[in-house]
Amino acid sequence: MSLSIVMPVRNEEEIILKTLEKFNNSWLTQIDHEIIIINDNSSDETTKLIKNNKFKKINVILKDNYKKDLGSAIITGIDNSSKKYLSIYMADMSDSLDDLNSYYNKIKNDDTLDAVFGSRFIKGSEVTNYPKIKFFLNRFSNNLIKIIFFSKYNDFTNAFKIYKKSTLLKLYPLVSENFNVFLEIPLKIECRRLKYKIIPISWKGRTLGKSKFRIKEIGSKYIFTMLYCLLEKILLKK
Repeated sequence: MSLSIVMPVRNEEEIILKTLEKFNNSWLTQIDHEIIIINDNSSDETTKLIKNNKFKKINVILKDNYKKDLGSAIITGIDNSSKKYLSIYMADMSDSLDDLNSYYNKIKNDDTLDAVFGSRFIKGSEVTNYPKIKFFLNRFSNNLIKIIFFSKYNDFTNAFKIYKKSTLLKLYPLVSENFNVFLEIPLKIECRRLKYKIIPISWKGRTLGKSKFRIKEIGSKYIFTMLYCLLEKILLKK
């Protein structure tokens, strides 16, 4: 079995080597893997640090995103991946490599699964240092989406999930330009009634670098994505 990890980066010079070191000392080195880092127009030393990294146990592939948006960076990562399974992992280390291991074991041991979705808000999950305003908006929007789509899942907007690559290709075209791509992908899986499993995961707020997420800039994009996928769901029924 094999795993591609897609990691978009923009100006992550403060944390990228710590992230790669964490991977280099993890269970990932024991399996067939690749870490595809997509440089999303960084203007600092991020790419230089990646190119000069000394971690020999991990297979790091650096690609440039020639458009200026996160959505196209994710598409670039998917298109350049070569393994059976694919997970999106953000460079800020908010997500757990132990949870990634759980994802990988779940999906490789059940070939009927198209994806494994983690939730930070179910029994067994753990959340640390989540900003209060962001937490409120997250819970409001995700529970609204859950109701609208008659879903059992409550953490659609979290980027950290695992998929079969073949499943992701079935969801093309991906039209989202920003963080809303992380809503579009699981919503399309939901709308097309593909099979996924939900497990609890942990999350902790970043301690180095700056978050690129801007609520005011992205809110309308999430609404567009929700309506776009809702229309798809209606049309698929017909």
